[in-house]
Amino acid sequence: MSQYQRLLLIINPALRHSPAINHAAALAKASGASLHIAAFIKPLKILSLLDEGEQEKALESYRQDHRDWLQNQASKLHALGLEVTTEVAWTDDMKQDILDRVTEMQPDLLIKEVQHESALKRAFFTPLDWHLLRHCPIPIYLVGGGGHALPRKVVAAVDASDTAPANSELNERIIQQATNLALQCDAELHLLYACDLSGVYLADMGGLALQDITKELRTTEEQSFIKLAGRYGVPSDRRHFVLGHPVSALSDFASEQKVDVIVMGRVQYHGLEKLLGSTTEHILYQVPCSVLAV
Repeated sequence: MSQYQRLLLIINPALRHSPAINHAAALAKASGASLHIAAFIKPLKILSLLDEGEQEKALESYRQDHRDWLQNQASKLHALGLEVTTEVAWTDDMKQDILDRVTEMQPDLLIKEVQHESALKRAFFTPLDWHLLRHCPIPIYLVGGGGHALPRKVVAAVDASDTAPANSELNERIIQQATNLALQCDAELHLLYACDLSGVYLADMGGLALQDITKELRTTEEQSFIKLAGRYGVPSDRRHFVLGHPVSALSDFASEQKVDVIVMGRVQYHGLEKLLGSTTEHILYQVPCSVLAV
């Protein structure tokens, strides 16, 4: 049985060339899942200048235009044999309305296009996608600008540096989600560990050179990764141990290897409870592919 029975796609109906519908449809087709498409729209502030009667007519016309367009998209998907339902609704609180819909529907996966925000805006306001990563109780498939609609190469990004139960359990969920997605889509599955040694701290090391310490630490981390990959039966040619900051290392790898989806944990532990949730959040704006956050 497929791990996906019901998919929920959230779209911005104003972005009518979004790749999210194609990605959701391809995944629904491959898994045999039903697909519900919810288009949430915010009231147009400019309409407040009109009198109440004209304002209501304009709002209804605006919503009907989006409803007609979405129904047309659904008709195309029905023709492909997909079970699709749609809705267009007003929203004053996008984050909460999405979370409420997840609670009501209990889908297996939430799909949404990445909403790019400038670094300046992110410094003052928490982006919608970050809110969802922090609070959504189900896996989130955030569609990036590139990659095939039906993934051909899936990468499970793990943290092999910490063997604490919480981190081991998260690695297991990441690998399981990635494995199931790859099987569902008949895609290649790869395992990657981006090892960041930039934080090596040289204090009183008994005369050992920093180079020796770094080499020893790298060997330890690589052996830990090899052990993890072996536990899940990942072939040697699909294991990737790379050095560098996770955001830049994953972005470079995704570009060079033409990755379609990176599967990551939303919160990971590294050393003394160092949260790596921000890695997944920031990676949304760096990688040229989609991200499945678990």
